[in-house]
Amino acid sequence: MKIVRSDEHRLHFPAGELHNGALVRPFECPERVDYINNALEAAGLTDDIDAVPVEDELLIEVHDQGYVSFLRSAWQEWTALGHTADMIPTCLPARRMNSHIPEHVDGKLGYYAFAAESAITDGTWDAAVGAASLARSAQRAVSDGASSAFALCRPPGHHASTDFFGGYCYLNNAAITAQGFRNDGAERVAVLDVDFHHGNGTQDIFYDRSDVFFASLHGDPAHEFPYFLGYADETGVGEGQGYTANYPLLPGTTFDVWLAALDNALERIGNFGPDALVVSLGVDTFEADPISSFKLTSADFATYGRRLGALGLPTVYVMEGGYAVEEIGTNTANVLTGHLEG
Repeated sequence: MKIVRSDEHRLHFPAGELHNGALVRPFECPERVDYINNALEAAGLTDDIDAVPVEDELLIEVHDQGYVSFLRSAWQEWTALGHTADMIPTCLPARRMNSHIPEHVDGKLGYYAFAAESAITDGTWDAAVGAASLARSAQRAVSDGASSAFALCRPPGHHASTDFFGGYCYLNNAAITAQGFRNDGAERVAVLDVDFHHGNGTQDIFYDRSDVFFASLHGDPAHEFPYFLGYADETGVGEGQGYTANYPLLPGTTFDVWLAALDNALERIGNFGPDALVVSLGVDTFEADPISSFKLTSADFATYGRRLGALGLPTVYVMEGGYAVEEIGTNTANVLTGHLEG
């Protein structure tokens, strides 16, 4: 398995995160990558390849041009007003309030956000585009013949849609990977999201398309972030009707229930007949994750990794969530080694 990683992620680390009414140290922190790197080394997952920059053209195939321009220049606009603290949206458009894009940077910040826990810092753009470059590089390696690759992306991406950020996500690394496969010749691509939280951004990006099948196993949005997408009746629109499959699962879901949903999703993916698979790999389904509620053990990650490897598809794993920091490396490596055993 090819591995793509870098230290650019360290450029992004907000001073705090709004959580349960308090400003706390962000759960999405740089040491997550350190623990994963240590576990990859211990597991012998060291077939590293160099990253190449993601093309601007690919970014704006996936994301709105205005949104990308905003992310690129947001910090400069912010500090030009004399601000020095991190950018946290404080005024977000509610229903019937989003017909115009404000000119003031504070207004644009709210317009392009869907949640207030994710700040923008002086290094956010460089870290986000760096993560997207890792995803693109992993995809290119697989398109060029590698059987599998892992992009150790930080910040994650699956909550970012065409024109908004949130949930720690700014550019959608999984969607960039899927579109990269399409651009490099794949006729059909499947995206499987196994993060605890619904991949609302990825779903939104591909919701009206039949060339990308999206399946997500996640905490029921009636109870869990991001709340407003991820219900079972969301199956696509237009040409995309039937190409989205959501598996909302209740708090406290155990592995046997989760695995039954996975097997159904894998059957749907097999019937779709993809040329490549993208896995949004969040390991926050772990039983001790501080902001999730599923009950998977570390051994369970290896079990489902073998299921994914047994598909025999060219596969790119893109790192998403996982906030039990001391266990994130073990759980991530277990999925990847399981894949190789499958």
